[in-house]
Amino acid sequence: MKIREIASLLGADVLCGEALLDEEVQSACGSDMMSDVLAYVKDQGVLVTGLVNPQVIRTAMMMDMRCVVFVRSKRPTPEMLELAREHHIAVLASGSRMYEACGKLYASGLGNEAC
Repeated sequence: MKIREIASLLGADVLCGEALLDEEVQSACGSDMMSDVLAYVKDQGVLVTGLVNPQVIRTAMMMDMRCVVFVRSKRPTPEMLELAREHHIAVLASGSRMYEACGKLYASGLGNEAC
């Protein structure tokens, strides 16, 4: 699934990474606990979270994720967006709850892992 399709499915705003919207991702993970993401996630393309702090972007960097989706109308700081830009990570923001966002992505065929 392309990041552009994820943004459309979730009614999300693209906050950075417009050049990455046509990249394909194969799976997603939803979590507010970055320690769980680090411990259990493999080969993820998208991180869905409501946690807003720089560790989210740093976790995405460590896990080679291509996209972070902030849910529950959360918005990252300008510093977080700059860090995402520097590491070529698309950042989206959606008003959806995490359960709803993950459900829509799963129902649309985006794979999942343990997280």
